Amino acid sequence: MSAAATDAAPRAAGSARARQRAGRLAGLYAVTPDLADTALLVARVEAALAGGASAIQYRNKGADAALRRAQAAALARVHAARGGLLIVNDDAALAAAVGADGVHIGADDGDVAAARALVGPDRLVGVSCYDDFAVAEAAVAAGADYVAFGSFFASSVKPEARRADVALLARARGLGVPVVAIGGITAGNAPDLVRAGADAVAVITAVFGAGDVAAAARAIAATFPPPSVPFPRAGAAR
Repeated sequence: MSAAATDAAPRAAGSARARQRAGRLAGLYAVTPDLADTALLVARVEAALAGGASAIQYRNKGADAALRRAQAAALARVHAARGGLLIVNDDAALAAAVGADGVHIGADDGDVAAARALVGPDRLVGVSCYDDFAVAEAAVAAGADYVAFGSFFASSVKPEARRADVALLARARGLGVPVVAIGGITAGNAPDLVRAGADAVAVITAVFGAGDVAAAARAIAATFPPPSVPFPRAGAAR
């Protein structure tokens, strides 16, 4: 076997593992709020998972590097015990260090290739595409495992965010990767996004701002039908 073929085998296996992870990205994708109290953060994440969240994104814009590392490591332990995908926002090196399932990057977080170099071939790289289908096309061409659009509704977390047209969701289904909707999503408006084509909805406030996190998660997760279509979708180029 040639050296090139030997090198290609682990890349192909890694890509298959990433696709398997991407196939689990459906339903509620709960994004953590900025919490300095790690024990409280862990308790709320456990409640979200108990309520049916299929994925957790660790996001803390206000924490320093030491706290982010400690919190991400704590959530990795929850992930190991309770399951659910664990994605780290913005920081591919941190995602790799704690053994997360992947990283989510935005416009200011470098490109897909740079993130992939840090997390490796078997973890997910998700990309925020805002209201721009061309950004999503380019991200998938560069190897992104899922794309996210939004804000679809007014968001208290990002009140200045550009609004996205729901038509993007149906159009993006042709890209062959999971499509995530974000921005001001609640149990009341999530069904509209599911009908429009979202595979998952990323939610912060409507889950973690609720008095009963598990019940809030359950209400949103219940808007999704049981997953039935594996990724990549039939006929999609990857």
